[in-house]
Amino acid sequence: MNSGLRTVGVEEELMLVDPVSGTPASAGDTVHEAAVARLGAGADHLVEREFKMEQTEIGSTPTTDVAALRDELRVVRRTVAAAAGSTGVHVVAVATNPFEVNPTLTENERYARMAKMFGIIAAQQLTCGQHIHVAISSPEEGVAVLDRIRGWLPLLIALSANSPYWQGQDTGYASYRSIAWGQWPTAGPTETFGSVEGYHRAINDLLATGAAMDDGMIYFDARLSASYPTLEIRVPDVCMDVRDSALIAALARALVDTASTEWRHGHPVDPIRIEVLRGAAWRAARFGLCGDLLDHRTRTAVPAWAMIDALVQHVLAALRTNGDLELVQESLARLRDTGTGADLQRAEFARRGLFMDVVQFAAQRTLE
Repeated sequence: MNSGLRTVGVEEELMLVDPVSGTPASAGDTVHEAAVARLGAGADHLVEREFKMEQTEIGSTPTTDVAALRDELRVVRRTVAAAAGSTGVHVVAVATNPFEVNPTLTENERYARMAKMFGIIAAQQLTCGQHIHVAISSPEEGVAVLDRIRGWLPLLIALSANSPYWQGQDTGYASYRSIAWGQWPTAGPTETFGSVEGYHRAINDLLATGAAMDDGMIYFDARLSASYPTLEIRVPDVCMDVRDSALIAALARALVDTASTEWRHGHPVDPIRIEVLRGAAWRAARFGLCGDLLDHRTRTAVPAWAMIDALVQHVLAALRTNGDLELVQESLARLRDTGTGADLQRAEFARRGLFMDVVQFAAQRTLE
């Protein structure tokens, strides 16, 4: 594998559910303990506790090979699912649980402070996302990339959309997780930063408002990682199909590559306003791949698949260099045929009108 390629890694938040009813199960601690025991020493980066007891988080090892990333995620999903099964619960890659939910806070001093500070936003939050870490050479490169990928990020919401249900009802959205997550005061798109100093100034000013307790609560759609030399893209839903997770990772890395090249060649930043970015993200969350999305370059609404084709063209050189073009083309062809996770959930519900069927179907697809 070409050592000049950027590494990419993925974190996935998974739902814990009762295996019979499909309702959320407050088993985060026991699942984590069982998963660590199965994964063995050095598994800290592969499985972690999450904000709510009805969740667990898994991760992949940074790699230059997206196909290997996909295969590792599949193995970790299955291993954690086996561990969860030994405790009497299932893991499911859905971004929201369709049943009515009253989630349980994981016992943790920081989480307790978050719950007290942010009230009902924290109390109701039970969403599962996918976070992609792409290697960067410097904070300067990272900020330059952040400023140049803003307009493309809503397309990752549309591609990953996997949360049509919330509190027992169909929301009408393909990715309602995006809407629920957006209630956090630091979540969402950002203005351009211009420089590393501008990036840190924006964060410090935001922290001064009390909208976040610390850097760990800076929930921008994309940010510099506080822990790793990576840029972290946070907009996608967790994907039901691990092949979609790999697709999103490949596109995210290609976006970073392409934006970095633009920066090095002196291409200007698109001054798209944050209000427009919010509107573009809303359209992606609302319609997924089944409606019109915003073409941020022309500020017009166009068919979703026309924008996905535009995204592929935008990052085509990077996809070829990274060896990801065939994987991306095959994955997109499959998505055109089967639909997103949200489409599959709705199709399963249409059979008998039972959320139990939706969760059990998603549990099976999670491990395929």
